[in-house]
Amino acid sequence: MAPFEKSMEMMPFKQRKSTRKDEVCSIRSKFPNKLPVIVERYIREKTLPLLDKTKFLVPFDLHLNLTSWLILTPPIALDSTQALFLLVAEKSMSCMSSSMGEVYSQHRDTDGFLYITYASQEMFGAAHPAARPPC
Repeated sequence: MAPFEKSMEMMPFKQRKSTRKDEVCSIRSKFPNKLPVIVERYIREKTLPLLDKTKFLVPFDLHLNLTSWLILTPPIALDSTQALFLLVAEKSMSCMSSSMGEVYSQHRDTDGFLYITYASQEMFGAAHPAARPPC
């Protein structure tokens, strides 16, 4: 991949696209029962890979946990000490059992897209137990 393309991928979608509202209007007119969702890696995330695409069309009644499973397929490889987090609107963790319609109505951006950010966090202790010092 060319350096310019890689730098464009690392810029958030909001900075890459200026015609987001028009894009949402055309998507909603073509697919009235789908929601436009942008999924991006957290800007400071170092271990998780970038996704091949960032724009997704998701049904209203699909739950957030199934949506994350569909979007992140093939599964992202996590260490045994890491957990995956999905942040909605870059600030809150939504209930995984809520439908995408509920999440969209509460957290959609002014441009009409729902922005979801994924990140990992060290959670479950050290990967290798530390050697105990002799008594």
